[in-house]
Amino acid sequence: MATRTRFDKVNKIDGNNHLILLCKNETGYKNLCKMVSAAFVEGFYSKPRVDKQLLEQYHEGLICLSACLAGEIPQAILAGDYERAKSSALWYQELFGVGNYYIELQDHGLEEDNIVLPQLIKLARETGIPMVATNDSHYLRKEDSKMQAILLCIQTGKTMQDADRMEFQTDEFYVKTTDEMYDLFAMVPEACSNTRIIADQCNFDFEFGHTKIPYYKAPGGMDNQEFFEKLCWEGLERRYGSDVPQANKDRLSYEIGVIKTMGYTNYYLIVWDYVNYAKSQGIPVGPGRGSGAGSIAAYSVGITDIDPIRYNLIFERFLNPERVSMPDFDVDFCYERRQEVIDYVNRKYGADHVAQIVTFGTMAARNAIRDVGRVLGMPYQSVDVVAKQVPMELKMTLKRALEVSPELKRMYDTDPQVTELIDTALKVEGMPRHASTHAAGVVITPEPTDYYLPLATNDGLPVTQFNMTEIEEMGLLKMDFLGLRTLTVIRDAELAVQKKDPTFAIAKLDYDDPETYQMLSRGETEGVFQLESSGMKQVLMGLQPQNLEDVIALISLYRPGPMDSIPTYLRNRHEPDKISYKTPQLAHILDVTNGCIVYQEQVMQIFRELAGFSFGQADNVRRAMSKKKHAVMEAEREHFVHGCTDRQPVPRLRGKRHLRKKVANEIYDEMSSFASYAFNKSHAACYAYVAFQTAYLKCHYPSLPS
Repeated sequence: MATRTRFDKVNKIDGNNHLILLCKNETGYKNLCKMVSAAFVEGFYSKPRVDKQLLEQYHEGLICLSACLAGEIPQAILAGDYERAKSSALWYQELFGVGNYYIELQDHGLEEDNIVLPQLIKLARETGIPMVATNDSHYLRKEDSKMQAILLCIQTGKTMQDADRMEFQTDEFYVKTTDEMYDLFAMVPEACSNTRIIADQCNFDFEFGHTKIPYYKAPGGMDNQEFFEKLCWEGLERRYGSDVPQANKDRLSYEIGVIKTMGYTNYYLIVWDYVNYAKSQGIPVGPGRGSGAGSIAAYSVGITDIDPIRYNLIFERFLNPERVSMPDFDVDFCYERRQEVIDYVNRKYGADHVAQIVTFGTMAARNAIRDVGRVLGMPYQSVDVVAKQVPMELKMTLKRALEVSPELKRMYDTDPQVTELIDTALKVEGMPRHASTHAAGVVITPEPTDYYLPLATNDGLPVTQFNMTEIEEMGLLKMDFLGLRTLTVIRDAELAVQKKDPTFAIAKLDYDDPETYQMLSRGETEGVFQLESSGMKQVLMGLQPQNLEDVIALISLYRPGPMDSIPTYLRNRHEPDKISYKTPQLAHILDVTNGCIVYQEQVMQIFRELAGFSFGQADNVRRAMSKKKHAVMEAEREHFVHGCTDRQPVPRLRGKRHLRKKVANEIYDEMSSFASYAFNKSHAACYAYVAFQTAYLKCHYPSLPS
């Protein structure tokens, strides 16, 4: 609460007091969102602040408590002004109404508590305002008080030895039991029982599973579905010519039906609109990113530029009709002009309907050791030796490091100082360290953003207070506007080439150009997107790539896990007679990757063609495998084996499926072991496309005209 108004920001005059507001219902939640957002956007002065004008406007659906010692009423009492405290309490009581305002009682054994507590009880009895007993809870257990002190030192840059460090004066700031609270407030037991009354009044639940997509307004008053289908069919002919294969028409009809049924027509139109805007303004846009490239509808309207039919990309990997979840088009834009697209979206839907998304940096294993070591006053060199024993691997934790690093385990077991260091670091590891703005995430909402969630500010721009995962769970539309520097480089190179050859266009490249693949086969890939590491050069020279499918496969394989399959992949490429399939039905699925399972889409195809799963069902099992959900995997094994051994033909599938049970189980085991590593082919195809563009430029225009 601002001591004056939220707009008053005069040094040494304007400050803040604490106030507790609790949501009773949805109205209260929405009002709290409005106030908290305004506190950041309008009232920030050292801290976000609301004021009484906001309370008067947005108090419905809320329960108010008078707060801790930093509250307005306790501060008036500490200043010796009981009448001001009483007047303020009556103002809040009048505003929130009987039963919605409480005098808050706390006792942490502080000297100030001894002054304030009796006066608060007196005030409550004189005014008839109910009391509620609370405890400031900064940690769970009493013994965690030292951990809290360490965290404060990390936050403020102090050590435990500093005399001027911020600290709590007692160790009473933990979550107390019911008995402890009743003992502490034995003179006013009703203050404890009132906590249950308040809890029973608070009945707000978030709405999950219901999407909230902004409404796109089609031009000329046209119906959105009609406009979308018009874009799709016109685009299909533009992509494939006037004689479109029937299979492509059938695929588009199917996708349009799924998109309509699942309620995502507006979603496609919103993405199409800002991608179309970028292209119309000459802003380079990537060919696609992620599973969205598997949609022929997206390809037809121009959201993506990868032909999903040619590269056998699966729509259900992007939008699964058997699992209701928000689709996710991530789009790469020119690094230098990405903000222009975000600005367009702001203008289109209104700045109050668009916000960037917060992300929380957490303490990783090595940093946790270094932070704790500094706070404990340990010499930097000693701490550094310990921290460096933690392996530099993705998602490495201290618990895992103690298992895989013998030297770290030895130090932990033999040196008491290291034991304390790591035990303490284990408690802070993973805790939020700072808030920042997500590099790409933007949320677009039908109503103003603060109707759904609270906002904060970062560098003067509004950001959500909920992270990306929580926003998706709430059904809000999250978009990724990514800046890819390679697109900027390609655009600059294209402009330079056009000075010499005005007819040159990146959009018209021959992706079967033999000279480009010969250059890649020589390992000459400095400056080539995704392919310039020394290890990748060796694999390229070993493979001798001949087409884009080879590049897609390498991008998918050259990662921890799948990398172990590279020798087999290369051997099979050059000695195809050594390729063996557990059933001939696998040949047409795996021949493009030399008999190896490389892609998630191949796992889905195997489920579909060998066991009769729909692509939607296959994607659900693929997800369960990738997340190692063993119960689901074993249940689905039975369905897979039964499907493989059933001799009845299934419509649209290739003949009868009559595998032996043993073979079916072996195929299932192989998929299970690889599914957690299998890569999204749609994403790999998009990046292979960009990789080829840079390779083509390097091959044919090694030096650009000035």
